Amino acid sequence: MFVVEGDRAAIRVARTMARALGGNPVQLAASNKALYHAAAAISAGQVLALEESAIRIFVSLGIKRREALKALLPLTRQVLENLERVGPRAAWTGPLARGDYSVIAMHEDALQPLPVEYLEAYRAMNRLAARLLAHDTDAVKRELARISAKSVSKSQVTEVSA
Repeated sequence: MFVVEGDRAAIRVARTMARALGGNPVQLAASNKALYHAAAAISAGQVLALEESAIRIFVSLGIKRREALKALLPLTRQVLENLERVGPRAAWTGPLARGDYSVIAMHEDALQPLPVEYLEAYRAMNRLAARLLAHDTDAVKRELARISAKSVSKSQVTEVSA
């Protein structure tokens, strides 16, 4: 995708150039460029951070990095192919998609010993998935908040007793 902007003549030239390079020109107002770029950063850089976090968790379990990558990349590829083929809701997988909140609670507990960003990212991504993909966003977000509150109180008990 090539984003083009400017006066009519410049846009016409930019579209021709984009098509000549095999791209798809899209016209956006200059005021929307930052949001466009943020979306691209989420799609590329932040997805990479999520994938790397999963790899590092596997490595922390004693799995070799190469094996972790070999195990996780097919999962990621499959869900992206499913997104393209059947759309976001049908491609959505995992415990939140199934409403399996006991597994989510176990995940939160398991993430407690890791750097705080892992648990924060897990929670944030679950809330975002609930907003974007759940049929009843509010109910799912309430359940996630309940789980997180329990998880926080468990970690406080652990800190006090330690």
